[in-house]
Amino acid sequence: MKLYQLVFLSLAITAAPLSAHAQHEDKIDNLAQAIEDEVIELRHWFHQNAELSNREFKTAARIAEELRKLGLEPEIGVAHTGVVAVLVGGKPGPVVALRADIDGLPVSERCDVPWASKMMGIYNGENVPVMHACGHDTHIAILLGVAKIMVEMQEDIQGTIKFIFQPAEEGAPNGEEGGAELMVKEGVLNNPDVDVIFGLHISADDPVGKVYFRPGALMAAADAFRIDIKGKQTHGSTPWSGIDPIVTAAQMINSLQTIVSRNIDLTTAPCVVTIGAIHGGVRSNIIPEKLYMLGTIRSLDLEMRERAMTRLVEIVETIAEVNQAEATVTFSTSYPITYNDPELYELMLPTFERVAGKENINIGRAIMGAEDFSFFVEEVPGIYFFIGGVDASTPLEESAPHHTPDFFVHDSGMLLGVRTMSNLTLDYMKLHSGSNE
Repeated sequence: MKLYQLVFLSLAITAAPLSAHAQHEDKIDNLAQAIEDEVIELRHWFHQNAELSNREFKTAARIAEELRKLGLEPEIGVAHTGVVAVLVGGKPGPVVALRADIDGLPVSERCDVPWASKMMGIYNGENVPVMHACGHDTHIAILLGVAKIMVEMQEDIQGTIKFIFQPAEEGAPNGEEGGAELMVKEGVLNNPDVDVIFGLHISADDPVGKVYFRPGALMAAADAFRIDIKGKQTHGSTPWSGIDPIVTAAQMINSLQTIVSRNIDLTTAPCVVTIGAIHGGVRSNIIPEKLYMLGTIRSLDLEMRERAMTRLVEIVETIAEVNQAEATVTFSTSYPITYNDPELYELMLPTFERVAGKENINIGRAIMGAEDFSFFVEEVPGIYFFIGGVDASTPLEESAPHHTPDFFVHDSGMLLGVRTMSNLTLDYMKLHSGSNE
């Protein structure tokens, strides 16, 4: 019998109601309310000091400073600029990891707020503006708020909490490792060994107070690829004397769309194949020798993912051969599927419903965007969820998308994040109390 089944059986036998968690929930609510202004101030500081992936030096230093104020002993320099701290509760129990991503994006902020980012950074060799255009500043502040509450309740905690502040979620710079993948490789889920992990993301698509998640595949696997095509350069007036990589590329682009429309069973799950860039040629009357294309595959099923990658290589190589060109496919950045463990989901769903209100839980469709939290849940069971960040004064249709200069989420959305992460941690521990004794 699995651990989750044992838990359900134990609960059924003892008839322990979920309201047994009310005592710690009230304390969490009171503490969360008391520190909300402090969490907001932290969010504003991190927003003003946004930094790019693997370059979050000021961010990491401030995180470590705040953790030391709580009496914790943070480990710094994890996966380049990550910060990790461990809180051992007053009673034995499981190890729960909580994760926040900490990097910004090369985006120039247009939000008219006093704490707008004026930071600059180097991206692909260029000096660029940097902004928290995806809400990672709120994630940092939320997790620091949770840490403050958990330290206050340390003697009542039935287990150990590992706070993971992760760099480079948006992708490490070219030629570097980073993010969750590197953290896992460096052993962040060990010593002590993590039993479960929880993570959240604030959303500019949902109202404050709402929670969005689902069991199973929540966010897509993302596989970036590059196609290099080599032909034979010639004058544009005599194409028969050369080998045209541009025509070859055009045929490839059209044929690659048949992967989804003709090779994938879309009744299982959605899949996307996109060419996002094509670079080649310098003049209207010169057929170039070579070009390259960049693209991505998004998938929500492992077999579909493998099928799409295999077919892409087959199509590229076959069309190149027919056109007497040479072509190679290189897969680079790859994120697995962000997968919410179904048994853990069922176990923790009552917590979400209790904390946010059942009417505020949205069990929706999967998202074709990707998240490197997926590397954590490949190793241990986990839940990833979204909280709303759009306040009532902003119509949802006017809320700017993530990764844009006008992206904005409201400070008031963070309180639910603090309360939810705190209650998930303590509820899970109470449900498993004695399991590690």
